[in-house]
Amino acid sequence: MVAFKIDHRTDKGATLPAFSLSIENSRPTAVYSSTEVQNELVQILQSDHHIVVYDYQDGLYERLTVRDNIAFFHKWCGCKVPLSEVIVMFHLQHCSKMIVKKCSASEIRRVYYAKQYMTAVNPVVYQEPIHGVDVQTKDTFMNMVQKLNEQNMSVLILTTNLEHALLLSELTYQLKDTGLHEIETNGEANHQPENSEKSSPLITSLFKLSAKVDDKVILFDPLEIDYIESYDGKSQLVINDESFTMDSTLVEVEKKLITYGFFRCHRSYIVNLQKVREIITWSKNTYSLKIDNQNESTIPLSRSKIKEIEAIFNLE
Repeated sequence: MVAFKIDHRTDKGATLPAFSLSIENSRPTAVYSSTEVQNELVQILQSDHHIVVYDYQDGLYERLTVRDNIAFFHKWCGCKVPLSEVIVMFHLQHCSKMIVKKCSASEIRRVYYAKQYMTAVNPVVYQEPIHGVDVQTKDTFMNMVQKLNEQNMSVLILTTNLEHALLLSELTYQLKDTGLHEIETNGEANHQPENSEKSSPLITSLFKLSAKVDDKVILFDPLEIDYIESYDGKSQLVINDESFTMDSTLVEVEKKLITYGFFRCHRSYIVNLQKVREIITWSKNTYSLKIDNQNESTIPLSRSKIKEIEAIFNLE
């Protein structure tokens, strides 16, 4: 069931594209984006939709103990869960008598989680909820999201880290200047029923590269890939400042991508020619390719490949 919907229409001067996003009950959703896009999305949620976005900048009483903070918000929010149970739920019993400002960053984050959980706002939007925290804190947040799901709460997670987005959500989208795009995984939603046709002409014509993140497989459109490099004997698919490990060798990837405008520019690199911005000559025998991506990445171009790539771009 759709719990709430975000409809954004571009206004004069706005940089964020128009998009529509429906958030379902009991199905946490994540939006992965750059920092700039995320900041604009937060403004839209707060100003246009009047939705509270939880961050971790303020809102705690640093001179009070952890237990006193939890007790205050427990009473203020009228939380029905017993206070002692909340403290245990968020793994705060060992530091409950400590002053908040003396706690570790991960412990403070769990105090925030407890406060946000007791507030019981629906829908709930978290901004970078597990950035810079330890494994126990990540696990605590995931357990909290599960409890919110059981209560039919709507959860939206905003992050600039794709791995976090996939780890914390069942539905993951990327928001960029071309709009909102769902990131496909090998989840049950994509499972084909046994009595359905094996494939249609349209499906057989599709091609995507796969890479693993934790227990999920992500499918990438070739056009969004910047380049692929060989690192420690494995192929790494690179998009902006993130890389994803593939099972295929560079030779296998090259055969698959050659018809999509990719070029083996170096023994350790395959580049998306559509992303090449500059051919840089460092010396008579040293060359690089500058990629049109967020980081303006520079990758090597073999001396033996310079004539070939000049011919491709009609530079001879």
